[in-house]
Amino acid sequence: MDNEQARHRVEELTRLIDHYNHEYYMNDRSEVSDYEFDQLLAELIALEREHPELALPTSPTRRVGGEVNKSFKQVTHRFPMLSLGNTYSVEEIEEFESRTRRLLDGTPFSYSCELKYDGVAIGLTYRDGRLVQAVTRGNGSVGDDITANAATIGTIPLKLDGTYPPDFEVRGEVVYPFEPFEAMNRQREAEGEEPFANPRNAASGSLKLQDSAECARRRLMFCPYFVMSPDDYTPTLPTTHTGRLEQLRDMGFRLQPHLAECRDIADIKAYIDLWDHQRWELPFGIDGIVIKVNQTQLWDRLGLTAKSPRWAIAYKFKAERVSTPLLSVSYQVGRTGVVTPVANLQPVHLGGTTVRRATLNNADFIEKTDIRQGDWLLVEKGGEIIPKIVGVDPDHRAEGAQPVGYADHCPECGAQLVRTPGEAGHYCPNADHCPPQIVGRLEHFASRRAMNLDSLGPERLEMLYRAGLVANVADLYDLTPQRLIGLGAGSAQSLQRKSADAIMAALEASRQVPFERVLFALGIRFVGEVGAKKLARYFGNIDNLMAATPLELAMVEDVGEVTATAVSDYFARPEHRQIVERLRQAGLQMAVATTQTATTLAGLTFVVSGVFETFSRDEIKAHIEAHGGRVSGSLSSKTSYLVAGEKMGPEKRRKAEQLNIPIITEEAYRNLADPQQ
Repeated sequence: MDNEQARHRVEELTRLIDHYNHEYYMNDRSEVSDYEFDQLLAELIALEREHPELALPTSPTRRVGGEVNKSFKQVTHRFPMLSLGNTYSVEEIEEFESRTRRLLDGTPFSYSCELKYDGVAIGLTYRDGRLVQAVTRGNGSVGDDITANAATIGTIPLKLDGTYPPDFEVRGEVVYPFEPFEAMNRQREAEGEEPFANPRNAASGSLKLQDSAECARRRLMFCPYFVMSPDDYTPTLPTTHTGRLEQLRDMGFRLQPHLAECRDIADIKAYIDLWDHQRWELPFGIDGIVIKVNQTQLWDRLGLTAKSPRWAIAYKFKAERVSTPLLSVSYQVGRTGVVTPVANLQPVHLGGTTVRRATLNNADFIEKTDIRQGDWLLVEKGGEIIPKIVGVDPDHRAEGAQPVGYADHCPECGAQLVRTPGEAGHYCPNADHCPPQIVGRLEHFASRRAMNLDSLGPERLEMLYRAGLVANVADLYDLTPQRLIGLGAGSAQSLQRKSADAIMAALEASRQVPFERVLFALGIRFVGEVGAKKLARYFGNIDNLMAATPLELAMVEDVGEVTATAVSDYFARPEHRQIVERLRQAGLQMAVATTQTATTLAGLTFVVSGVFETFSRDEIKAHIEAHGGRVSGSLSSKTSYLVAGEKMGPEKRRKAEQLNIPIITEEAYRNLADPQQ
């Protein structure tokens, strides 16, 4: 490769890696596997080593990770959070071990081997035995202050026991154990939300939640892997890495029982082999093994490279992939009628479980992957909990194999499927008579963000539907204790007096749910929480909304033509209007409450950022809207004020100053909204 070719490849790799880093760190989305990403990075490192004049100051090889999320206060790390060198090769582990012995020149030492947790790296600062700060890795030099959220994690001690340095930092990974992760995804799907792709992304998103109470509900786990301390306090800690981690247990941390001290490369290989086979038996995800020189006094002697320490390395497991025959394709119908093709596979062992089924996503995926009848499919399970189809095994394709044809009728009710231009999936239009859609709408209606009928979970709603007691959401308000008691006798969902009373109490409480949430609960296609709120506030009540034309609906902010048509079509059906009338007769709110106390903020647009003393973020936004103002999520020339709380990111301040937008405090906002008070 000549110099010009190298320059083009360096630019291409830099652009790709920067993009993947941005998606991974800023949007919590992995567009390529860890293995593919590491291969790209390794190629760029090699090219820059061969052509040092092409290495840019902003090259991703000189960065530890992604950009900082500026929704939280930024904190500079006392000790940079370096990343480890990664390898997928045992041969490179042998080279690391040989190089380490050569550099230490006969000095006796051992290795520590531990699990490489598949989570989110954070640092916890303790002073005088109390947690004072928790910070994400960020870009390795600057991270986000997430102390309030970290304090909700039960495995992070707020006060230490035993003996500890007066000022030190504990580093580790926040992981999302499989069981609560899967439970949360089931709840998200029941509420009509997109499930998280994997526990790592879910853990990252949880730590960035504004509401720490919501973070507490996520049941995250902290797994410590490192202790950092200023030199003055080092004598209070053991001189081995394994000893320091063991001391953390005495301080009150939950230490995973898989730490091992290894003497040589044979021990290291045995440890790697053990966990490559047993990793799926763990209650949380790991993606490799970390090997460190155990004697901490030797770390300075071994030193650092520009990116990582020479005294540690990470061995990463490759995603498990198997090939197995496709037996048939079946189709599942979701709450909104979207039909998802599912591959029924010859059972195969993968990642600690037996895989029999995997999603084929949609017709485009089947066509792009060129899946044919009788093919053997490649199934992979890496950081994902749910196995996924990644391709076709060409060695097993029969001559003349025919493409898999997509279903043209609903497998549940027989209706002809519809595919809207611009959408990837087919859906069943028979929304009112297709059983999975009926049950799905009931679950959505009862979900926490809709009517919050917490006594009516998916299993009970399914039971009510199968018993013929409910066929639509209005039927719920015809239930009586007498009709409920004894239902499902002999099953885990059997309803006794106490359960029946709880259901009736939840239904009674739901009569006070605001109109915008009632509208969201109806489950109109394409109408989410934000859209329901804007439609409700624009039209004021259900009658105005039902009478609106598609053109009038499309005039509402953020309501496009597709949503406007869906809303108009929904209310054009007599059975839907009948449901609305029955819900009205049941006492549900069908108009926006007249809570607007003034119009002092009419015509003004606000952006809210930071943490406030007397308001939550949602409360201050509701207060603005109740006083006639408008809330925007981003700054622009149309923004009237930026309401700044504590921990507001400096980037928002800089942009507001550039646009000459007034920045006001919480107190100044109160004076503006309520000048008489």
